Amino acid sequence: MTVHAHPDDESSKGAATMAKYIAEGASVLVATCTGGERGSVLNPQMDRPEVLADITNIRRKEMDRAREILGVDQAWLGFVDSGLPEGDPLPPLPEGCFGLQDPQEAAKPLIKLIREFRPHVMTTYDENGGYPHPDHIMCHRVSVAAFDAAGDPGLYPELGEPWQPLKLYYNSGWTRARMLALHEGMLAAGLESPYAEWLEKWSDRNDRGDKITTRVECGEYFHVRDDALRAHATQVDPDGFWFHIPLEMQQKVWPTEDFELARSLVDSPIPESDLFAGIREKVEAA
Repeated sequence: MTVHAHPDDESSKGAATMAKYIAEGASVLVATCTGGERGSVLNPQMDRPEVLADITNIRRKEMDRAREILGVDQAWLGFVDSGLPEGDPLPPLPEGCFGLQDPQEAAKPLIKLIREFRPHVMTTYDENGGYPHPDHIMCHRVSVAAFDAAGDPGLYPELGEPWQPLKLYYNSGWTRARMLALHEGMLAAGLESPYAEWLEKWSDRNDRGDKITTRVECGEYFHVRDDALRAHATQVDPDGFWFHIPLEMQQKVWPTEDFELARSLVDSPIPESDLFAGIREKVEAA
Protein backbone atom coordinates (compact mmCIF):
# COMPACT_ATOMS: atom_id res chain seq x y z
CA MET A 1 0.00 0.00 0.00
CA THR A 2 1.27 3.44 -0.91
CA VAL A 3 -0.18 6.52 0.81
CA HIS A 4 -0.08 9.86 -1.01
CA ALA A 5 -1.33 13.36 -0.41
CA HIS A 6 -2.72 14.21 -3.86
CA PRO A 7 -3.53 12.57 -7.20
CA ASP A 8 -0.29 12.65 -9.26
CA ASP A 9 1.97 12.01 -6.22
CA GLU A 10 1.65 8.26 -6.77
CA SER A 11 3.05 8.66 -10.28
CA SER A 12 6.07 10.75 -9.28
CA LYS A 13 7.09 8.78 -6.18
CA GLY A 14 7.74 5.06 -6.43
CA ALA A 15 5.60 4.44 -9.51
CA ALA A 16 8.14 2.25 -11.32
CA THR A 17 8.56 0.19 -8.16
CA MET A 18 4.81 -0.37 -8.01
CA ALA A 19 4.76 -1.40 -11.67
CA LYS A 20 7.62 -3.84 -11.05
CA TYR A 21 5.87 -5.56 -8.15
CA ILE A 22 2.58 -5.73 -10.02
CA ALA A 23 4.38 -7.40 -12.93
CA GLU A 24 5.70 -9.95 -10.41
CA GLY A 25 2.18 -10.71 -9.18
CA ALA A 26 1.78 -8.42 -6.18
CA SER A 27 -1.35 -6.39 -5.46
CA VAL A 28 -0.83 -2.67 -4.86
CA LEU A 29 -3.34 -0.21 -3.42
CA VAL A 30 -2.80 3.55 -3.65
CA ALA A 31 -4.49 5.51 -0.87
CA THR A 32 -4.98 9.14 -1.92
CA CYS A 33 -5.64 11.48 1.00
CA THR A 34 -7.15 14.45 -0.88
CA GLY A 35 -8.67 15.20 -4.26
CA GLY A 36 -6.15 17.90 -5.16
CA GLU A 37 -8.98 20.43 -5.27
CA ARG A 38 -6.74 23.41 -4.52
CA GLY A 39 -3.87 22.39 -6.77
CA SER A 40 -2.65 24.75 -9.45
CA VAL A 41 -2.69 23.93 -13.16
CA LEU A 42 1.01 23.40 -13.91
CA ASN A 43 0.75 22.47 -17.58
CA PRO A 44 0.51 25.61 -19.75
CA GLN A 45 -1.52 23.68 -22.33
CA MET A 46 -4.21 23.04 -19.70
CA ASP A 47 -4.21 26.45 -18.04
CA ARG A 48 -7.69 27.51 -19.12
CA PRO A 49 -10.66 28.93 -17.15
CA GLU A 50 -12.89 25.92 -17.85
CA VAL A 51 -10.20 23.57 -16.52
CA LEU A 52 -9.81 25.54 -13.31
CA ALA A 53 -13.59 25.63 -12.89
CA ASP A 54 -13.80 21.83 -13.04
CA ILE A 55 -10.47 20.92 -11.46
CA THR A 56 -11.93 18.45 -8.95
CA ASN A 57 -13.60 16.25 -11.59
CA ILE A 58 -10.70 16.56 -13.99
CA ARG A 59 -8.17 15.44 -11.40
CA ARG A 60 -10.32 12.42 -10.53
CA LYS A 61 -10.42 11.42 -14.19
CA GLU A 62 -6.65 11.89 -14.41
CA MET A 63 -6.24 9.62 -11.40
CA ASP A 64 -8.44 6.99 -13.05
CA ARG A 65 -6.21 7.02 -16.12
CA ALA A 66 -2.98 6.86 -14.11
CA ARG A 67 -4.41 3.97 -12.07
CA GLU A 68 -5.11 2.04 -15.26
CA ILE A 69 -1.61 2.67 -16.59
CA LEU A 70 0.07 1.59 -13.36
CA GLY A 71 -2.21 -1.39 -12.83
CA VAL A 72 -2.91 -0.46 -9.21
CA ASP A 73 -6.09 -0.29 -7.19
CA GLN A 74 -6.84 3.12 -5.71
CA ALA A 75 -8.96 4.54 -2.88
CA TRP A 76 -9.80 8.10 -1.88
CA LEU A 77 -9.58 8.89 1.84
CA GLY A 78 -11.92 11.84 1.34
CA PHE A 79 -10.02 14.81 2.76
CA VAL A 80 -9.92 18.28 1.20
CA ASP A 81 -6.71 19.67 -0.29
CA SER A 82 -5.07 22.39 1.84
CA GLY A 83 -3.42 24.21 -1.04
CA LEU A 84 0.19 25.40 -0.83
CA PRO A 85 0.26 28.60 1.26
CA GLU A 86 2.47 31.37 -0.08
CA GLY A 87 3.56 34.72 1.31
CA ASP A 88 5.43 36.17 4.28
CA PRO A 89 3.94 35.63 6.73
CA LEU A 90 2.17 32.53 5.41
CA PRO A 91 -1.63 32.82 5.38
CA PRO A 92 -3.68 30.44 7.54
CA LEU A 93 -4.79 27.17 5.99
CA PRO A 94 -8.41 26.95 4.81
CA GLU A 95 -10.88 25.77 7.43
CA GLY A 96 -11.58 22.04 7.33
CA CYS A 97 -8.65 21.18 5.06
CA PHE A 98 -6.49 18.08 5.43
CA GLY A 99 -3.54 19.97 6.88
CA LEU A 100 -5.62 21.03 9.89
CA GLN A 101 -6.92 17.58 10.83
CA ASP A 102 -6.12 15.76 14.05
CA PRO A 103 -3.73 13.04 12.80
CA GLN A 104 -5.17 10.39 15.10
CA GLU A 105 -8.70 11.05 13.87
CA ALA A 106 -7.62 11.44 10.25
CA ALA A 107 -5.85 8.08 10.46
CA LYS A 108 -9.13 6.21 10.95
CA PRO A 109 -10.13 5.82 7.27
CA LEU A 110 -6.59 4.66 6.53
CA ILE A 111 -6.69 2.15 9.40
CA LYS A 112 -9.93 0.79 7.99
CA LEU A 113 -8.34 0.51 4.54
CA ILE A 114 -5.26 -1.26 5.93
CA ARG A 115 -7.44 -3.78 7.75
CA GLU A 116 -9.42 -4.44 4.59
CA PHE A 117 -6.52 -4.63 2.13
CA ARG A 118 -4.03 -6.26 4.56
CA PRO A 119 -0.73 -5.00 3.08
CA HIS A 120 2.63 -6.34 4.15
CA VAL A 121 4.44 -3.13 3.11
CA MET A 122 3.44 0.53 3.32
CA THR A 123 5.17 3.53 1.76
CA THR A 124 4.60 7.20 2.52
CA TYR A 125 6.59 10.43 3.04
CA ASP A 126 9.19 11.38 5.64
CA GLU A 127 8.47 13.76 8.50
CA ASN A 128 9.16 16.74 6.24
CA GLY A 129 6.66 15.50 3.68
CA GLY A 130 9.37 15.15 1.04
CA TYR A 131 8.86 18.88 0.71
CA PRO A 132 7.01 21.11 3.18
CA HIS A 133 3.51 21.04 1.72
CA PRO A 134 1.02 20.84 4.62
CA ASP A 135 -0.80 17.91 3.01
CA HIS A 136 2.43 15.95 2.58
CA ILE A 137 3.39 16.52 6.21
CA MET A 138 -0.09 15.45 7.36
CA CYS A 139 0.10 12.43 5.06
CA HIS A 140 3.25 11.35 6.92
CA ARG A 141 1.60 11.81 10.32
CA VAL A 142 -1.54 9.95 9.34
CA SER A 143 0.39 7.10 7.73
CA VAL A 144 2.60 6.55 10.78
CA ALA A 145 -0.39 6.71 13.12
CA ALA A 146 -2.28 4.17 11.00
CA PHE A 147 0.72 1.83 10.71
CA ASP A 148 1.02 1.80 14.51
CA ALA A 149 -2.69 1.39 15.22
CA ALA A 150 -3.92 -0.98 12.52
CA GLY A 151 -2.58 -4.11 14.21
CA ASP A 152 -3.72 -3.25 17.74
CA PRO A 153 -6.86 -5.25 18.66
CA GLY A 154 -7.59 -2.80 21.44
CA LEU A 155 -7.93 0.16 19.08
CA TYR A 156 -10.89 0.99 16.86
CA PRO A 157 -12.58 -2.44 16.75
CA GLU A 158 -15.34 -0.85 14.66
CA LEU A 159 -12.81 -0.41 11.82
CA GLY A 160 -12.35 -4.12 11.17
CA GLU A 161 -10.15 -7.04 12.17
CA PRO A 162 -6.63 -5.95 13.18
CA TRP A 163 -3.86 -6.22 10.60
CA GLN A 164 -0.24 -5.25 11.15
CA PRO A 165 1.86 -4.25 8.12
CA LEU A 166 5.41 -5.49 8.55
CA LYS A 167 7.44 -2.65 7.01
CA LEU A 168 7.02 1.09 6.58
CA TYR A 169 9.11 3.02 4.07
CA TYR A 170 9.54 6.67 3.19
CA ASN A 171 9.84 7.54 -0.49
CA SER A 172 13.20 9.10 -1.25
CA GLY A 173 12.95 12.27 -3.26
CA TRP A 174 15.73 13.91 -5.20
CA THR A 175 19.13 13.42 -3.62
CA ARG A 176 22.25 15.28 -4.63
CA ALA A 177 23.94 12.01 -5.61
CA ARG A 178 21.13 11.08 -7.98
CA MET A 179 20.90 14.51 -9.55
CA LEU A 180 24.67 14.78 -9.94
CA ALA A 181 24.87 11.35 -11.61
CA LEU A 182 22.20 12.29 -14.14
CA HIS A 183 23.77 15.72 -14.66
CA GLU A 184 27.20 14.25 -15.36
CA GLY A 185 25.69 11.55 -17.57
CA MET A 186 24.05 14.19 -19.74
CA LEU A 187 27.23 16.24 -20.03
CA ALA A 188 29.29 13.16 -20.88
CA ALA A 189 26.84 12.42 -23.71
CA GLY A 190 27.23 15.95 -25.04
CA LEU A 191 23.72 16.93 -23.95
CA GLU A 192 22.53 19.92 -21.96
CA SER A 193 21.67 19.10 -18.37
CA PRO A 194 18.55 20.62 -16.81
CA TYR A 195 20.07 20.29 -13.35
CA ALA A 196 22.98 22.76 -13.40
CA GLU A 197 21.13 25.52 -11.57
CA TRP A 198 19.64 23.11 -9.01
CA LEU A 199 23.08 21.70 -8.20
CA GLU A 200 24.52 25.18 -7.71
CA LYS A 201 21.86 25.86 -5.05
CA TRP A 202 21.91 22.41 -3.48
CA SER A 203 23.62 23.53 -0.26
CA ASP A 204 20.32 25.08 0.81
CA ARG A 205 18.34 21.89 0.26
CA ASN A 206 17.48 19.13 2.72
CA ASP A 207 19.39 16.16 1.32
CA ARG A 208 18.54 12.74 2.79
CA GLY A 209 20.80 10.66 0.60
CA ASP A 210 22.56 9.23 3.65
CA LYS A 211 19.25 7.85 4.94
CA ILE A 212 18.50 5.63 1.94
CA THR A 213 18.37 1.97 2.95
CA THR A 214 16.72 0.35 -0.05
CA ARG A 215 17.30 0.66 -3.78
CA VAL A 216 14.83 -1.16 -6.01
CA GLU A 217 16.00 -1.95 -9.56
CA CYS A 218 13.06 -0.88 -11.72
CA GLY A 219 14.51 0.93 -14.73
CA GLU A 220 12.58 -1.23 -17.19
CA TYR A 221 9.38 0.28 -15.75
CA PHE A 222 10.39 3.94 -16.00
CA HIS A 223 8.27 4.27 -19.14
CA VAL A 224 5.21 3.17 -17.13
CA ARG A 225 6.00 5.82 -14.52
CA ASP A 226 6.31 8.50 -17.19
CA ASP A 227 3.07 7.48 -18.92
CA ALA A 228 1.27 7.64 -15.57
CA LEU A 229 2.75 11.07 -14.90
CA ARG A 230 1.55 12.35 -18.27
CA ALA A 231 -1.95 11.12 -17.41
CA HIS A 232 -2.05 13.90 -14.80
CA ALA A 233 -2.21 16.45 -17.57
CA THR A 234 -3.15 19.41 -15.35
CA GLN A 235 -0.08 18.83 -13.18
CA VAL A 236 2.64 17.72 -15.61
CA ASP A 237 3.89 19.51 -18.71
CA PRO A 238 4.75 16.72 -21.22
CA ASP A 239 7.43 19.00 -22.65
CA GLY A 240 8.69 20.08 -19.27
CA PHE A 241 11.57 19.59 -16.88
CA TRP A 242 10.73 16.06 -15.73
CA PHE A 243 11.14 14.57 -19.19
CA HIS A 244 14.43 16.19 -20.26
CA ILE A 245 16.58 13.19 -19.35
CA PRO A 246 16.27 10.38 -21.95
CA LEU A 247 14.94 7.13 -20.50
CA GLU A 248 18.00 5.24 -21.71
CA MET A 249 20.20 7.65 -19.77
CA GLN A 250 18.16 7.23 -16.59
CA GLN A 251 18.20 3.44 -16.91
CA LYS A 252 21.98 3.45 -17.33
CA VAL A 253 22.95 6.05 -14.74
CA TRP A 254 20.37 5.56 -11.96
CA PRO A 255 18.12 2.54 -12.59
CA THR A 256 16.62 2.40 -9.08
CA GLU A 257 13.92 4.04 -7.02
CA ASP A 258 15.12 4.62 -3.50
CA PHE A 259 13.49 4.36 -0.09
CA GLU A 260 14.17 4.85 3.62
CA LEU A 261 13.15 1.95 5.87
CA ALA A 262 11.37 3.65 8.78
CA ARG A 263 9.86 0.65 10.62
CA SER A 264 10.42 -3.09 10.26
CA LEU A 265 8.97 -6.02 12.17
CA VAL A 266 11.03 -8.57 10.25
CA ASP A 267 14.71 -9.35 9.92
CA SER A 268 15.86 -7.44 6.84
CA PRO A 269 19.57 -6.51 6.85
CA ILE A 270 20.45 -3.11 5.41
CA PRO A 271 21.14 -2.21 2.62
CA GLU A 272 18.25 -3.82 0.76
CA SER A 273 17.20 -4.18 -2.86
CA ASP A 274 13.63 -5.36 -2.19
CA LEU A 275 10.79 -3.80 -0.19
CA PHE A 276 9.68 -7.33 0.68
CA ALA A 277 13.08 -8.41 2.01
CA GLY A 278 12.49 -10.47 5.15
CA ILE A 279 8.78 -10.64 4.47
CA ARG A 280 8.90 -13.28 1.73
CA GLU A 281 10.67 -15.69 4.09
CA LYS A 282 8.26 -14.96 6.93
CA VAL A 283 5.15 -15.45 4.79
CA GLU A 284 6.49 -18.61 3.18
CA ALA A 285 7.37 -20.03 6.59
CA ALA A 286 3.87 -19.34 7.85
